Amino acid sequence: MSNAKERKHAKKMRNQPTNVTLFSGFAANRGVKHHNGGGKPAQTQKEESRSGTLQQLETKVTRHSLLDPDASEQSSSKVMFRKKGGWKAGPEGTSQEIPKYITASTFAQARAAEISAMLRAVTQKSSNSMVFQTLPRHMRRRAMSHNVKRLPRRLREIAQKEAEKAVHQKKKHSKNKCHKARRCHKNQVLEFNRRQKKNMWLETHIWHAKRFHMVKKWGYCLGERPTVKSHRACYRAMTNGCLLQDLSYYCCLELKGKEEEILKALSQMCSIDTGLTFAAVHCLSGKRQGSLMLYRANRYPREMLGPVTFIWKSERNPGDASESRQLWIWLHPTLKQDVLEEIKAVCQCVEPNKSTVCTPDPLLTPPQEKSQMELPDEKIGKKRKWKDDGENAKPVKKIIGDGTRDPHQPCSWVSPATCIVISDLTMEMNRYRLIGPLSHSILTEALKAASVHTEGEDTEKTPHCWWIETCKNPDNISLHHRQEAIFELLGGITSPAEIPAGTILGLTVGDPRINLPQKRSKALPDPEKCQDNEKVRQLLLEGVPVECTHSFIWNQAICKSVTENKISEQDLNRMRSELLVPGSQLVLGPQESKIPILLIHQPGKVTGEDRRGWGSGWDVLLPKGWGMAFWIPFIYRGARVGGLKEGLVHSQYKRSPNIPGDFPDCPAGIQFAKEQAKNLLEKYRRRPPAKRPNYVKLGTLAPFCCPWVQLTQDWESRVQAQEESSVSSSPNGGESDARRDEVPCAAIPEETVKLSVNEPREPEEAMDTRCQGQAGTERVGDQDAAESSAAATGGLLCVVRERKLLKQLSAWCGPSSGGSRAARPAPGRDQQDLTREACLSILGHFPRALVWVSLSLLRKGSPEPHTMICVPAKEDLLRLCQGQLYCGPQESKHSDPFKSKLLKQKEKKKMEKRQRRGSAAPEGLAGEDSTAGHEALTLGLWSGPLPAVTSHCSRVLLGFVTQGDFSMAVGCGEALGFVSLTGLLDMLSRQPADERGLVLLRPPASLQYRFARIAIEV
Repeated sequence: MSNAKERKHAKKMRNQPTNVTLFSGFAANRGVKHHNGGGKPAQTQKEESRSGTLQQLETKVTRHSLLDPDASEQSSSKVMFRKKGGWKAGPEGTSQEIPKYITASTFAQARAAEISAMLRAVTQKSSNSMVFQTLPRHMRRRAMSHNVKRLPRRLREIAQKEAEKAVHQKKKHSKNKCHKARRCHKNQVLEFNRRQKKNMWLETHIWHAKRFHMVKKWGYCLGERPTVKSHRACYRAMTNGCLLQDLSYYCCLELKGKEEEILKALSQMCSIDTGLTFAAVHCLSGKRQGSLMLYRANRYPREMLGPVTFIWKSERNPGDASESRQLWIWLHPTLKQDVLEEIKAVCQCVEPNKSTVCTPDPLLTPPQEKSQMELPDEKIGKKRKWKDDGENAKPVKKIIGDGTRDPHQPCSWVSPATCIVISDLTMEMNRYRLIGPLSHSILTEALKAASVHTEGEDTEKTPHCWWIETCKNPDNISLHHRQEAIFELLGGITSPAEIPAGTILGLTVGDPRINLPQKRSKALPDPEKCQDNEKVRQLLLEGVPVECTHSFIWNQAICKSVTENKISEQDLNRMRSELLVPGSQLVLGPQESKIPILLIHQPGKVTGEDRRGWGSGWDVLLPKGWGMAFWIPFIYRGARVGGLKEGLVHSQYKRSPNIPGDFPDCPAGIQFAKEQAKNLLEKYRRRPPAKRPNYVKLGTLAPFCCPWVQLTQDWESRVQAQEESSVSSSPNGGESDARRDEVPCAAIPEETVKLSVNEPREPEEAMDTRCQGQAGTERVGDQDAAESSAAATGGLLCVVRERKLLKQLSAWCGPSSGGSRAARPAPGRDQQDLTREACLSILGHFPRALVWVSLSLLRKGSPEPHTMICVPAKEDLLRLCQGQLYCGPQESKHSDPFKSKLLKQKEKKKMEKRQRRGSAAPEGLAGEDSTAGHEALTLGLWSGPLPAVTSHCSRVLLGFVTQGDFSMAVGCGEALGFVSLTGLLDMLSRQPADERGLVLLRPPASLQYRFARIAIEV
């Protein structure tokens, strides 16, 4: 109780001046008890001291009472006050002599300090609570918050001050910002435009924001995943139904010019070794969509820019060399800047096209919009009504631009030498992707071909003049009917996997909002639509004819007219309300909008031998402004919507690399790895040390990143050391040759060694790759700088994408015999055996390279990103053959050399903090600077340059996993990642023929290795 009384007394005395000492009962008692000697009890000593003090006071009062009556009055008051246990003069309780006279000014100053302290204690609150909360609960009333007179009189003044202070802190809202005004269309548009300054919205943003977790990425605000549990439902939609995705954030670059000039310029950025190029026959005619990897000019196989897809506009007059061609290149927004700059360089397009400079209208603020809408005859105090001035009415200005480019920069460039025009068409079109076997049925039910305009129809009120002019040509009408017939045939085909990959179909459709059903239903294939077996067979074998790939979406003027003349939802609803029979079909006639679209077939899984064609579907390109008009009809036909996470799962099940995370040799992939490591490190540091794994003890050097450069360097030095040791241990040439034949990949060709010696070496600290996740954001920047400089030199890192070599490696990875499902066929006519000469030739072209691989776990286990791919030892393979239930070896725990350093660092910080308490401010700043270098130490993470990553654990490291999870398609854990080419060849050459391709996987936070089979699918 004494401690509580002390705290209460200290709280009372905190506003008192320092020259005033008040007496409290418990303090006196404690003081007397402290000086209590032996013999008498405390109460007896207390009474004696009090009686002695009173006797002394009586004698002094009688001596001074004759001289000064005022003094006697003061002394008597002091005696009475002292009897009550109040003020006590002196530390020992003995009174001092009263002065004969006092100075009025000095006495007043001393009392003024006490009075001001008392007033301050009364007026100021001792807590952050409101005045109403200081009252007992039974005295509180709800009306006190707005009526001060409901409070007691002693609190009204303080409450009035609080109310005035709260009024000043409130933001001033405009008078017309009530709920009804905020729901007004023009105010909503202004607010939405303001919120799109940093991250652009797609046309389906509002729909996604109500149902998805939104993330801000790549200059856009995108839906990451649904708010409901839908992981399995989305997989079932991709397998048996239809999954819908909005890919309008993808960027489109348009090239116009002569075909020869375009092909000559772009041929420097691609290689025929990786597959088809821009000059592929089916793609060049406009019949198919192509895909390829872009590199910097003449830098293949290094300095990759990223993967792209492209579409050529079909030729109106085939064989005409003077005809100008159009090419669309679609790419991810993270790749746009690098690819655009390189294309401008190879096409020599340095001058911006003045006729098409992208200068969007400035963003209007609400006051500007208000002043713009005001009329001169309006009077203050009257409500304004919206007036339609017809042609003079100014529409609300919107910002429709691109989140990945500066809106004040030009969006078109022309080359005076080659006459090639490059245009940036990003956000000028919407792109939707439908995945699954029911995508055909949804497309054919939601979209209907536009009706052909006849001569007898009234054309005065129709705003679609371009369609009227098109229908005047009989050839255009016949082409439209052919496209409609092919489109109707798609409704009877059970799966898009039966269509040739990359097929393109152009079409002009009517407004899909007119055919919207009353309730959401599920579209199913109709076999009656494909009764003509001959036409269906021709479509499945040859694809769509070249003539039917034509679409008016290539014409920017027509797309602009279609966007501007769109019928609003309000007008459509008004027309529906005027129908005689509610719910009947709405017929607009010539006023119905005609929208040109382009259907592009997307192939599913095209690699490997199992599940071929899984995940195939169609992409729909349509003009901007029509996003929601097509989005809702697709959903009403049974399509399930997915986000970025579902797109990642789709690429993982297809076993294809995801953009940009699975491209470590391009700038976008390096930046993605840097940001991912930073986020994972922050998440790791937010958890206490007892609730997070200690990666140092688990033997995980890089839990948040993949040090690819150091991995390839370590394997090169490891194989070189093995070669030197084998040469030094065998003096006879025959034994050396025999050992080399036994281990064919144990040497590095002379060209590779010379290349590594002649390359410009960086300092020792720079060559040691640092982990992004273990030394803070500074080390993340160091890793990024090291890899970017490595890419600039062109001699450190690349990924093997040569198809011939990948087919050879795929044949070597499989076992030569056995009945397993992953067994590979025997080498063909063009394939070589795994010999020393073959390995040397491969390493001569790709000395430090990575290989994209897929891994399938043999038994239980679910891999995750940054899982380590390791080489199994001989005893591991032996135990696997002996026991079928053997899961894999287990890594022994490592010691943590940084734990003692961290404890010493904490003790040092404590000592310095104690020393800085009494020191001056500059010294304290110097002490902070001295300890700033030790903040990188984090318990559980490796600090400083990484040691050799390949030999840090008991099993040799081969690579890392970039995607991994339990696969519902095959019923086991599957992973995708990269391995070192040198390490892969070394492992395959050492493994027995029937056990070739077996590796070990170990997650970063586990000690358990699990067996998996490696495969390279081409």
